[in-house]
Amino acid sequence: MKRTLPLPSLEPIVLVLTLILSGCVTPAPMDYTAFIQAKPASLLVLPPLSDSPDIKATPGVWAQATKPLSEAGYYVFPITLVDETFRQNGLNMAAEIHAVSPEKLHAFFGADAAVYLRVTQYGARYSVISSDTTVAVEGYIVDLRSGKRLWEGKARASSSEEQQNQGGLIGLLAVAIVKQIVSATTDASFRYAGIANERLLGIPRVNGLLAGPRSPLYGQSPTAR
Repeated sequence: MKRTLPLPSLEPIVLVLTLILSGCVTPAPMDYTAFIQAKPASLLVLPPLSDSPDIKATPGVWAQATKPLSEAGYYVFPITLVDETFRQNGLNMAAEIHAVSPEKLHAFFGADAAVYLRVTQYGARYSVISSDTTVAVEGYIVDLRSGKRLWEGKARASSSEEQQNQGGLIGLLAVAIVKQIVSATTDASFRYAGIANERLLGIPRVNGLLAGPRSPLYGQSPTAR
């Protein structure tokens, strides 16, 4: 009697194909209706909340958040001024500041909108032959005059993007040791915080911020970007 082998299940193949295709799907376009109506010209960047145990996460991201926003054409309130104003009003923690109502923030600073940030990952992870420094940030913008959310997004930057063949096992070990020494003596994540901020808040980006009134891209259709 001739025996027939059972056919392999197609479920694993379908799952793999689904994962591959899902990574190629174009993200849904951002709805900029509220953003265009609000026309914010000045932005207040609040100190980021942090899910990282690294105490450098909040200052590391906050210190570099104003640059891409300024280059995008907005007036951004200086971080030192914002920090001192909050301290004079008894607000020292990011969580306390994020809890302040949009109306009060507008009364304090007169800014059109506020940028709320959260650091979801900040720092290095080590293994025997490798290390990876990653900074992940997410944020949203709220119109301080109406309380409406205008935009939201997320971005990340990692040293693994730059890693290449380091000449076999000995090379990998050497590189890992050097990275651990550097990370122990400096804030290696600071650089990647700047890159993550640029990817989140810089322009032009897919589903990114609209250009501010001081940018030559101001008024350009989001679909054209």
